[in-house]
Amino acid sequence: MEGAELAGKILSTWLTLVLGFILLPSVFGVSLGISEIYMKILVKTLEWATIRIEKGTPKESILKNSASVGIIQRDESPMEKGLSGLRGRDFELSDVFYFSKKGFEAIVEDEVTQRFSSEELVSWNLLTRTNVNFQYISLRLTMVWVLGVIVRYCVLLPLRVTLAFIGISLLVIGTTLVGQLPDSSLKNWLSELVHLTCCRICVRSLSGTIHYHNKQYRPQKGGICVANHTSPIDVLILTTDGCYAMVGQVHGGLMGIIQRAMVKACPHVWFERSEMKDRHLVTKRLKEHIADKKKLPILIFPEGTCINNTSVMMFKKGSFEIGGTIHPVAIKYNPQFGDAFWNSSKYNMVSYLLRMMTSWAIVCDVWYMPPMTREEGEDAVQFANRVKSAIAIQGGLTELPWDGGLKRAKVKDTLKEEQQKNYSKMIVGNGSLS
Repeated sequence: MEGAELAGKILSTWLTLVLGFILLPSVFGVSLGISEIYMKILVKTLEWATIRIEKGTPKESILKNSASVGIIQRDESPMEKGLSGLRGRDFELSDVFYFSKKGFEAIVEDEVTQRFSSEELVSWNLLTRTNVNFQYISLRLTMVWVLGVIVRYCVLLPLRVTLAFIGISLLVIGTTLVGQLPDSSLKNWLSELVHLTCCRICVRSLSGTIHYHNKQYRPQKGGICVANHTSPIDVLILTTDGCYAMVGQVHGGLMGIIQRAMVKACPHVWFERSEMKDRHLVTKRLKEHIADKKKLPILIFPEGTCINNTSVMMFKKGSFEIGGTIHPVAIKYNPQFGDAFWNSSKYNMVSYLLRMMTSWAIVCDVWYMPPMTREEGEDAVQFANRVKSAIAIQGGLTELPWDGGLKRAKVKDTLKEEQQKNYSKMIVGNGSLS
């Protein structure tokens, strides 16, 4: 009985601390300064560790590390220059070398598949290994790493799991209850309150530190918010600062439970990408939604999949065909404190969340950008590319023309045929590629 009483007291004390120092401040959107103190200590520790690593690592290893960031030194000149002004002459066997060179470059280090794996770090963050094999530096650094493991797994993990369980449970229960109410302004207000509160709790469960910039450009009701996509927590990051009606792929497991609960309280749109009828329904729903300027802004990730936060890949044109005002948002995570990228082909949602909860913290910047509209004579693809370029520039990300669908699908034949057509034009002299 004494053991049970002691366990009960520990549990009640634990929940009281969580409620008083984290949950209540989250509800009101305020901070007690605990996170700020934690981040200052963490930054100083990582800076010290970086200096120790640099002192204990031979210069040859440092040079090798910096050189390994890019294995291939690419020639970005166009095909015409690469083939030495081929236009207007017959095929020569030596032309094969140009295409072979490009093929070998793609095999060794292509610019697409590396976007679907975690970003490499320049220096070890006492959390994960970089592309340089770990080696013993000093006893002091090793002791700090051991202390970090104890803090992350024995202190932060139980706290974060508790917060995540409370946040997700309140979200599922709250949206289910609110969904039973008839459509009214009260229902909309309660739905926004539940979403904001629960998302703030969930962000606290990841020790999230978010810096919002240009808040005067926050997406307005009746508009469409488009952002680059790194992780499912992108939704939490944005919803902490305002509510959205979301559009996205149907998921199973824990994510599916959350989706089915959320849609009861708010007009989110979940669809199966493989179902053509679902795609037509989404387009119809989006047009109806933006026609009502009293409804929440729609949140869409046009890339259609998670990219590792180093690049922005092709935006699907569907979001830009329906008209309305586009509110671009750029999201950039700091990988030094934790890797936010979700490699869905390698980790399920629960495994991913556990990896996040054993990180130091999730730190990111969010830039709201001036609204954009489709210009006269501009088609949906051109508009999508213009918005993508703006997001890439603002977030300091690499802009790539490739489809994020290559994460799970093969290269389309049309892309291969396009290169063949360009080469044919040069042979017959029908015009320049430009």
